[in-house]
Amino acid sequence: MRLPLVITVAAAVAASVFQVSEAGTTDHRYKKDEHIELWVNKVGPYANPQEAYEYYKLPYCAPDTKHHPDTTGGAGRWNEWKSLSMGEHLGGHSLRHSGHDILFLSKSKEPETCTTKPLTLLEADQFAKAIQHRWFYQMYLDDLPVWGMVGEMLPKADSFNLKEKDDLERLDHISELDDSQVGDLHPYVYTKRNLIISYNNDQIVKVDLTSDPKSLVQVKEGAKLDFALHVQFETTSDEFHTRFDRYLDHEFFKHPIHWFSVFNSFMMVLFLMGLVALILLRTLKKDYARYGLIHDLEDGEDEDEKDAMLHDKVEDAGWKQVHGDVFRAPSTLPLFAALIGTGWQLVVLTFGVILFAVLGPVHGEVHEERGKMMQAILICYAFSTIVSGYMSGRYFKQYYPTVARSSKISGPNNLWQLTMGLTVVLLPVLTVLIFSVLNFVAILYGTMNSIPFSVILKLFFLYVFVSVPLCVVGTLLGRHSSNGTASSFPCRVNAIPRPIPQDVPWYGKPSGLIPLAGLLSFGSIFIELYYVLTSLWNYKFYHVYGFLFGVYAILTIVVGMTSIIVVYFCLNAENYLWQWTAFGSGASTSVYVFLYGIYYYIFKTQMHGFLQFCFYFGYMSLIALNLGLLCGTMGHAAASRFVRAIFNNVKVD
Repeated sequence: MRLPLVITVAAAVAASVFQVSEAGTTDHRYKKDEHIELWVNKVGPYANPQEAYEYYKLPYCAPDTKHHPDTTGGAGRWNEWKSLSMGEHLGGHSLRHSGHDILFLSKSKEPETCTTKPLTLLEADQFAKAIQHRWFYQMYLDDLPVWGMVGEMLPKADSFNLKEKDDLERLDHISELDDSQVGDLHPYVYTKRNLIISYNNDQIVKVDLTSDPKSLVQVKEGAKLDFALHVQFETTSDEFHTRFDRYLDHEFFKHPIHWFSVFNSFMMVLFLMGLVALILLRTLKKDYARYGLIHDLEDGEDEDEKDAMLHDKVEDAGWKQVHGDVFRAPSTLPLFAALIGTGWQLVVLTFGVILFAVLGPVHGEVHEERGKMMQAILICYAFSTIVSGYMSGRYFKQYYPTVARSSKISGPNNLWQLTMGLTVVLLPVLTVLIFSVLNFVAILYGTMNSIPFSVILKLFFLYVFVSVPLCVVGTLLGRHSSNGTASSFPCRVNAIPRPIPQDVPWYGKPSGLIPLAGLLSFGSIFIELYYVLTSLWNYKFYHVYGFLFGVYAILTIVVGMTSIIVVYFCLNAENYLWQWTAFGSGASTSVYVFLYGIYYYIFKTQMHGFLQFCFYFGYMSLIALNLGLLCGTMGHAAASRFVRAIFNNVKVD
């Protein structure tokens, strides 16, 4: 097996699939009268982030400049598509040249104008619906985003004055109108835009866009709309490296509640660690003493004393009675091994992506470049499949001998192939199914969130020529590794399974303990979850990855501690099927995350419509699925160490 060759080929394929998207100029430096590209991105309702359409979905006109294709001798750049990376496409970006001829530090004070043809009834209705439902548009200049409003619903435009400093702030303060609320209001569209570009020496630091309330024109059939863009340059003392700070909303993300939530989670960790320490230092100590006493009595000569002590001490012997079954393979071993392998891949993937984001000051902040985070996730996923293959292969090798004596199971080669196949396809198939539905809905509605065929082809190549080979290599490495063999178990596995008692209290049943374990784990992350969801659905740039890294560490500890407690109580009830129980203890966190997602959708957003409903709950399903695999694997890992530790320290016949 030529592992270096496989990794080299995988790296070459990944390098050919991914491409780096550059800004208008690679160093963001401009000379006087150098052209600055203004790209139009999307339009859509502000309440529905995924309901985004191409800019010219609305009947806007193009500026009458040399870039207009109808201009004699013009370059024809209007409507030219910008080359985007795969991460940008998956992030829902679709940049087209605006056609505006903006020159750096130009002294021209004449706005660039254009006039639409007389609006048809359909075009007038498009504008009217967009204004009623609070549509906005987004542009990019030198990789800085700007947002603008389409228009206002007003009884008349004469006395209207903006109270906000720009269109983005205005969008946060207004709401959509139902048909019943329109009444005597009429749609007015903004026809004049002011673009203020602040610069420091030869670099652009800030871009603001405001719509002139005096330019509001009522939308109606047959009207001609005269659009104008006025560009103004201003000097600023702000440094170039701080230009994204204004988008980060430090007041929101670094609110005292955010700090308090981390402190609260830390206190929960201390409580759970204390509880586990109590189990380990007191309860287990008594158990060990009891078992030691039993063996001492078995060596003694006083039969009456031995019978009396055994009756008093052994009646509730608990977890030691299952020593012959506790290391029995879990049911559906190939599936469970694939889940564990995929979970470990997600553990590594999450750690790697968060670490990459935390090191933003070294390689460039992830929020400063479109699609950079998505690109990092794809790369980490593609190369971390070797981890999933290795861990699933090693886990299967470890437990297969405990079931190999059964005559009803398939041959070892068939089970190995099944384990490897499940590890390769399990998570990708579920993800593709969800995205296929979302892509179909996006195409049906004509939004720009549909994934282009070229990107689908690249993802397919990345999966077939990078992920699959690395997963296969990892499985073979796990199968032939010297670690994790069945002989390493502290206890032998009995040939005949022991019956599991059914008449046990609720705290001895997995069905009673697993929901409580998930609730504790969810309690340690739900505040941070609010900030993450707000970033995903409310146009905020998430940038406090130090908080996220700390919460990830806390979640790891809490999931591990709760799984250990659940497994201990189940073993004490003589239930030796602890593997699925431990996995379920961690994975149950995802159920609460999904339920919180429902609460967030209803009470924290103004989302509406079938398209946004599908995208929201499609993404929440993916989040819950991946979090469940991740937490389930961490819970199983902690419980596995615990079970090995306690059975390593008892005398077994």
